Amino acid sequence: MAKLSLILSIFLVLFAMSFIIETSQAGGEGSLRPEQCGAACDYRCSQTQYRKACLTFCNKCCAKCLCVPSGFYGHKDECPCYRDWKTKEGTPKCP
Repeated sequence: MAKLSLILSIFLVLFAMSFIIETSQAGGEGSLRPEQCGAACDYRCSQTQYRKACLTFCNKCCAKCLCVPSGFYGHKDECPCYRDWKTKEGTPKCP
């Protein structure tokens, strides 16, 4: 019975740790590798009429922040670095 309790306890700890690791890697700052920026920005900028400018700034922001918010527009709270990077004039730098 003691062996079964030990095995069950170990299993539960490993199971709980897998959720913690998965949650820490799911989105947010630092969730992308630099080579993933292109695809993330292609998707982010796919529905704008200013695609070239959007891609330029999105890729620049992604390279710095390693994060691109989900969707085509908005959702910047998912990536504080992306949201908070401003131009000299104080307007948002990242699309």
